[in-house]
Formats: sequence, structure tokens, C-alpha cells
Amino acid sequence: MILKDILDHFAIEAVLPDYLLNQTFNEVFLDGEFTVEEDNYEIVVRTRQNVKHQMFIRPDEEFPVIIMSELPNGILNGMKFPRTESVGIPINKL
Repeated sequence: MILKDILDHFAIEAVLPDYLLNQTFNEVFLDGEFTVEEDNYEIVVRTRQNVKHQMFIRPDEEFPVIIMSELPNGILNGMKFPRTESVGIPINKL
């Protein structure tokens, strides 16, 4: 599933770079809890394995899409996607 599908599902009208709109993400986010604060969006879903996945969409930020996962043991991992097309940056590399 690509990000554009997720945006359409939640009726998010954010302007994002084309490369991000075509980036693939897990469809589990479609079942997530959706919140909006000003022009920032968050989708949170907890899987059966008790992993909490969060997608942050902040169109005006340097990293407009951030994926964060919290494992049951408290370890965090994820990826930040920059405005320009490149490989995402793992959270632990920043």
C-alpha cells in the first residue's frame, strides 16, 4: 500500500513530495486511530504482538513522514523520510 492510499483513506489533504506519496507502507495503518492537530496528523495502531506503530505526517517539517514502532520490551525503532527523495533515515541514526 502506498502513502497516497493511506492519505485518501483518512481524507488527509496534505501536500507532500511525489516520491513520498508513492512510498510503500504497511496496510495495518488503515486500522489505526487517527488524530489531527492543526496540520499535523498521527495514526496509531497496536498489533496482536503488542507492538505500537505510529505514523506522523507533518507536511511542513524537514521530515514530513515519520514511522515509529515501540516493541513490547520498550525498544523504539523507525524511519524518518525527508522532503527530498532519498533513502529514509533510521531513527537511531539521528
